[in-house]
Amino acid sequence: MNEGQTKPTTIDEYIAGFPLAVRAILGRIREIVQEAAPAAQEAISYQIPTFKLNGNLVHFAAFKHHIGLYPPARGDAALERELAPYAGEKGNLRFPLDQPIPYELITRIVKLRVAQSPPKAAAKRPGRGRAPRQPS
Repeated sequence: MNEGQTKPTTIDEYIAGFPLAVRAILGRIREIVQEAAPAAQEAISYQIPTFKLNGNLVHFAAFKHHIGLYPPARGDAALERELAPYAGEKGNLRFPLDQPIPYELITRIVKLRVAQSPPKAAAKRPGRGRAPRQPS
C-alpha cells in the first residue's frame, strides 16, 4: 500500500492501494478464496484482507517483493512439502512477485483451512467455560 494512505476498511480499498499488476494478483487470490470458501465473510483484520469462517480462515497481504498468506497450512504433509519453498517466518507463506503465483496451491490451502474449520459450537468442549459469578 502506498504510504500516506488511510487505513483500508474493505478489501476493495486495500487492493486499490497497489499498482495494477499487484492488484490483479490480489484480486485473483480473493476470487480463489471466495470460490473455495463461499460461506466465508470478508473483513479487514490486522489492516489486511481477511476471510472469516468460524474465526479467521485466511489473511493475505502484498509487500514490496512478495505476497504473504497466513496462517501456515498444517495437517497435509504432501501440501506442506510443496509449500516448503515459500515458507517464511513462523511458516507463513511468501510468494515472490518476480515468480508465477502458485494459485493452485492457494486453492488447496483454502480448502484445507475450510475442512479444518469446524463450527465454533462443536469445537467447544462442555464444562470448559467459567462458572457464573455468585452474587455477593
